[in-house]
Amino acid sequence: MTATPSQPYSPMVARASRPPHRSRRRPPAAVRDTLVLMGLPVLAALALPAAFTGGGTRRWFGGRAENQRAEAQAAKDDAAAAFYELDTAQRDLRISIETIAAVDSSPAARRAVTDFEALGRRIDEASHQYIGAVDAHDLDRDDLEASAASRARGELTAAKEELDRVKQELDRFAEGLGPLLGKAETQLARLAPAVERARQALLAASNALDSARGSGLRADDLAARLATLGPELTRLNQGAGQHGVPQTLERAERVIREAEAVRAEAERLPERADEISHRLVSLRTRAQALTTRTEQVEPVLSELRRRFTAACWQDLQHVPEQAAESVRQAERKLTEAQSAREEQRWPDATALLSTVRALLNTTDEAVSAAGDRLRRLNAVQKDPQQEIERTRFAIRDAQRLAMAGRNTPDPAHARPLDEAVARLERAITTLEGRHPDYWHFLTETESVRESVGRVVSHIREERGAGH
Repeated sequence: MTATPSQPYSPMVARASRPPHRSRRRPPAAVRDTLVLMGLPVLAALALPAAFTGGGTRRWFGGRAENQRAEAQAAKDDAAAAFYELDTAQRDLRISIETIAAVDSSPAARRAVTDFEALGRRIDEASHQYIGAVDAHDLDRDDLEASAASRARGELTAAKEELDRVKQELDRFAEGLGPLLGKAETQLARLAPAVERARQALLAASNALDSARGSGLRADDLAARLATLGPELTRLNQGAGQHGVPQTLERAERVIREAEAVRAEAERLPERADEISHRLVSLRTRAQALTTRTEQVEPVLSELRRRFTAACWQDLQHVPEQAAESVRQAERKLTEAQSAREEQRWPDATALLSTVRALLNTTDEAVSAAGDRLRRLNAVQKDPQQEIERTRFAIRDAQRLAMAGRNTPDPAHARPLDEAVARLERAITTLEGRHPDYWHFLTETESVRESVGRVVSHIREERGAGH
């Protein structure tokens, strides 16, 4: 039977270390009678031989037999020491294997557990050989013969050697466990701090939530999120022995992340409530201002219709109606957002305010477009040459860049630049006649400058890559 951590003492050890048997001889009848006459109990006679002889009553069989007995006893002691050493090493290694198995489920870890079980069978075999050798020979017999002592010494020596061999195998196996054990111990070292951080994160989140509620905010959604972490804390408290070390570490990290998120939102909640209230006021003011600006679009359109061709303003004729509808829609969303704010439905209030802002931005761009169109058309009608020169300058600048360090331009650059020159000339011709299309002219020159800009960027990228 192999000694295990739950069996610190094996029957073999008990047999190996039991006290030697001493034969007790009955005292002669004359001695008994004398003792009775002297008033001493007969049982005291059992101690007298030892007292008179100075030790046991073993017969003397000569020096050779006693030497063999002594050598056999020494072999027995050596085997017992080897057994204890192997037993201790096996117990220590079992703790390491259990640590690895609790933390690591990789193929290497599973193989280590299997190999340790195989070593356990080898240890059982060596232990049985040792126990058999101990049980087969009573070295304390008075009549132990020299040949029997010699056989005992040989078998005990063989058992000790086998125990030593298995111990060496165990040591080599233990050395190979170094990386696995180091990884497992690292994870175990992280376990307790991680669980404690999770507990502290939950406590901080709960305190922040209580503080928010103390200021009159319900924070029902945060309370619900925090409540879902309760079962996770229960599992953490149950320990890694029940749920596994990797799973417990992962759970602790998840609890920390979610609890810290709840805490941060709870701490920011009063500020968020104030921010939503401020945004409600600000967006309502902006909606009112856009209502006034929308009313000014129609006079701008009237001037555009009167002074310029239909191509210059027809894409803007629905702006007043669309802007007014967008403002009305924004005002309805503002009312819903106000209700969400009062009911402390913070996510809903935030989403509604984002919708209002998008509606007002779109309306602002449309309303501004009408006034911007009139301003640009006025400028080009007064002096189209300024737009022409601006575009020609962009083309010439690109042509100089294309010719820098070259005798002839790259066709990939020359073709789009030549096309830009031709487009500008065609755009200029649209200004001739009684009703020039100034808006087409403006959009075309702007498009020409954009195409020229792409050529310039391409040239610079190529030269940058070449360097």
